Amino acid sequence: MNELLLEGCTATPLASYLKALGVLRLLSAKYPETRGSWRGDRFVLMTSLDREGIERFFLHEYEPTPIISPWSGRAGFLEGDDGQDSKRKGAVILGRIEGASGCRFAKYRQVISSIRNVPVIQQLDQIRTDRKRLDALKKAKRLDKAGADQLSMSKRQEVELKNALLRSLRNELDDSALPWIDACFALFGDDRSPGPLLGSGGNEGSMDFSINHVGYLLELIDETTDEPLPTSARLLGGSLFADTVPRESSSNIGFLNTTATGGANMTSGFEGGSTGNIWDSVLAMEGAILFASLTTKRLESTSSGRPSFPFAVTPSFAGSGSLAAKESARPELWLPTWGGMTTLAEVSTLLADGRVTKGRIEARNGIDMLQAIASLGSDRGITAFNRFGFYERRGLGYYVATHLGRFDVPEVANESWITNELRQHGWLDVFRNFASGDNTPTRFATLRKRLEDALFALSGKTPGKPEAQALLVLLGQIQSALASSSKAREAVRPVPRLSERWVIAVDDGTPALRIAKALAGLRGVDGVPLPIRAQIFPVERRWAKWITPESDESHRLCDGFKGRPADTLPALLARRLWLAERFGMDDKPLESPAGATLADLAAFLRDDAMDARIADLLPGLALCDIPQEIDRSGGEGGVPAAFALMKLALTPERALRSLGALADGQSLPVPTGMLAQLAAGNHDNRAVTIAWRRLRASGLSPRFTLNALPTFAGIDPKRAAAALLIPLRFGATATLARAVLKQPETESV
Repeated sequence: MNELLLEGCTATPLASYLKALGVLRLLSAKYPETRGSWRGDRFVLMTSLDREGIERFFLHEYEPTPIISPWSGRAGFLEGDDGQDSKRKGAVILGRIEGASGCRFAKYRQVISSIRNVPVIQQLDQIRTDRKRLDALKKAKRLDKAGADQLSMSKRQEVELKNALLRSLRNELDDSALPWIDACFALFGDDRSPGPLLGSGGNEGSMDFSINHVGYLLELIDETTDEPLPTSARLLGGSLFADTVPRESSSNIGFLNTTATGGANMTSGFEGGSTGNIWDSVLAMEGAILFASLTTKRLESTSSGRPSFPFAVTPSFAGSGSLAAKESARPELWLPTWGGMTTLAEVSTLLADGRVTKGRIEARNGIDMLQAIASLGSDRGITAFNRFGFYERRGLGYYVATHLGRFDVPEVANESWITNELRQHGWLDVFRNFASGDNTPTRFATLRKRLEDALFALSGKTPGKPEAQALLVLLGQIQSALASSSKAREAVRPVPRLSERWVIAVDDGTPALRIAKALAGLRGVDGVPLPIRAQIFPVERRWAKWITPESDESHRLCDGFKGRPADTLPALLARRLWLAERFGMDDKPLESPAGATLADLAAFLRDDAMDARIADLLPGLALCDIPQEIDRSGGEGGVPAAFALMKLALTPERALRSLGALADGQSLPVPTGMLAQLAAGNHDNRAVTIAWRRLRASGLSPRFTLNALPTFAGIDPKRAAAALLIPLRFGATATLARAVLKQPETESV
């Protein structure tokens, strides 16, 4: 057996991938031991033939598969009154095949003859002729009422006959013609669905793939002698082995290889001509046949089943910065490459299965594919998927096949925990569907694309801190957008509650993140739920369990979170204290599993350098379960004593008792008026005075006398009010207590 690297058969562009499959399919028909695999993005053959033997096969033995689209008006069968005497391209080419005396087109001749005898073809030809005549009269404004009625009826009959034609062809033609029909269309019920590979059913706009294909065959093979024509051998070496060959002819395979098609911006001038190798086009069509449609019964669908094409999923409009959120697109293809030598039968089985699943759920869109690929591992032998999208580019009906990236299959299956969590309660699919709605505001389509782009970028990777933070910030923005729209709140659940894993993934140890994390962990008291997300985002009543399973409507009073933390956090603090009184909480709802250090707090009080980052991080972190911190140290640094007095006056009683600062039986109520005085500017140091008096009345002894209270020393009172909401680590609270409160042993001396 010989191993041959086909340098001309690459995984991209799409036409080249199909060409590789075409080579494997055709050689395997005569040499069943032939195998193929992918080495990087090049196709490798294992065969008993050497290079000369492969070239001899295609030049002298290859018998083309009948690729004919009789339903197309340009395929040579629907020529109206001109019939087989028509001078149009399709009829002329078919006439040459029918008159050929060579053996290599024998299957073609047999299929063409069978098609001409299909009754529906004859009926459709007559109806089309009548419809065109009536259309011409209508255009000339010479069509009366009876003619208009006849035109409408002719159009309906033409549609019905086209659907009936496909069924008649499948029933009456030789089996050799069926793969092309099935690659062009999937039939289900009374409807038909065109496959994503072959345009609208074997044509692109006015170009008929089948007639172009036969025309190229006639440039390669003499239909009378079966001998290869002079350019055939030279072009074959370029097609299979990437030999440098003179450009003696060219081919156009349409959107399957846009770089070879020519047209605007395809050369140094304004227009470029076709540059494709004829063998490329011929072999690509032979490979496309392997992508025949199949009808699958999806586990999550009804029992009736529906049409499917191999590895075709709903377009995602993500993973490439050039794609707009709502472009005109056909289903995208994720085409596999494999590393082991594989027979045609094994490749056919892979394509016939035509799906990638995650557990029992079949991938239906690009995001599903990413998750399923991550869980594949190497068991199936697939090494990667190349993703191709089909987007309208050159006018109505003209699409371009765009390579959207290669996605490697991991050697060891791994779960995409990010996507898994976003799929809770079906949230990801529901949000995507809502965001793609025709009447949905554009901002949701933009957010959807940003989310999908991020998920594509992280596919198969462990996110770094910046990537994880960017994604979590985006989720916070999505939830803010959902919360601001009553229509969105009704249609889409809130972003699912995210696990502690997200917090670990984004935690870079910076002061801004510690502060945002501490705020995000704010919770209720004694089983009364009051997470900070309940204040930031309004939620519909039916999604109440988003907060906690036992929560109800009364615990979702939203203040929102827009603007600078110095402006927003004081309002959140005041509302939390009011809610604590309303719900009869036994303590202040100001504790968190995470806390800031004294240095973090001092930096926040000093200036607004961290404000923007805290504002970005908090909404996303509020969606997460914040883990209990192990590090309880207070850190280096300190804060002004005036602020320390106020912070201790709002410290939950449980923390003060743990420090031994508040005795059992004593309580520390919220200092009445302290926040109002800060909001008013702390004139005459009144906020600090209120805090001092509250501490003394509760049995805590400040080190300062009323006449010698510390002042803010340049701290903005609004920033001080905002900082009062930030939970501290236990060690930081202990440091504050030691700094501004007399210790029990000091008082006893």
